[in-house]
Amino acid sequence: MMMDRRTFSTALLAGAAASLISARGMAANPAPIKARNVVLVHGLFADGSCWSEVIPRLQAAGLNVTSVQNPLTTLPEAVASAQRVLDRQDGPTVLVGHSFSGMIVTEAGVHPNVSALVYVAARAPDAGEDYTALAKTYPTPPASAGIVFDGDEGRLSEQAFLHDFAGDLPEAKARVLYAVQQPFHKALLAGKTSHAAWRTKPSYYAVSTEDRTINPDLERFMAKRMGAKTIEVKASHLALISRPDEIAQLILEAAGQQA
Repeated sequence: MMMDRRTFSTALLAGAAASLISARGMAANPAPIKARNVVLVHGLFADGSCWSEVIPRLQAAGLNVTSVQNPLTTLPEAVASAQRVLDRQDGPTVLVGHSFSGMIVTEAGVHPNVSALVYVAARAPDAGEDYTALAKTYPTPPASAGIVFDGDEGRLSEQAFLHDFAGDLPEAKARVLYAVQQPFHKALLAGKTSHAAWRTKPSYYAVSTEDRTINPDLERFMAKRMGAKTIEVKASHLALISRPDEIAQLILEAAGQQA
């Protein structure tokens, strides 16, 4: 049967759209590549020790784990710190980011050693996207009001840290984390990603439903946009500490090593 020009054009567009959807789906949720390495990256108001509850669970599964010490200076310097660790990995590697370090995962995740990405209550911008502008389309989370600056260095006040950042942790434990909080430089917040690794790498996302640092609906939006395998965890922004079993299990899934 002959097609007229309009029918042909419609069919062509539909086919192109289906191809794009198919390609995106393949990038998001293929069978995971088996990885033996995991690289963890921390965000603002923290240091590499924030992964201390997740690390032993991954090591018990036989994974080689490295926690990057993010310098919290500028985005290029933070990305470079992760890239140096990725360079040292000996094969497929799951790259995991919490909070702000989702920016780093999104940029550094194009590294050839990276087999999958895991976002834990994390930023997940598109290439060149203004994350701050995106975040402003959702209600401002309470922790934002608790950021204080000493010149160019920012940190969370004790009240905001205990109540809005680590609200589901025992106070004594939250105070220990507050004591090792690392200040970030204002310049860090101005950075934009030039790549969106989640467009080509399998992606996983853990939404913190009780988050008072990043709006949970913003987390859901970013996870859906990237086509990520998504779990929801009833936790504060620090699900990696308050709910480490669920976070470790998601990482194991991304590594093709589910228990």
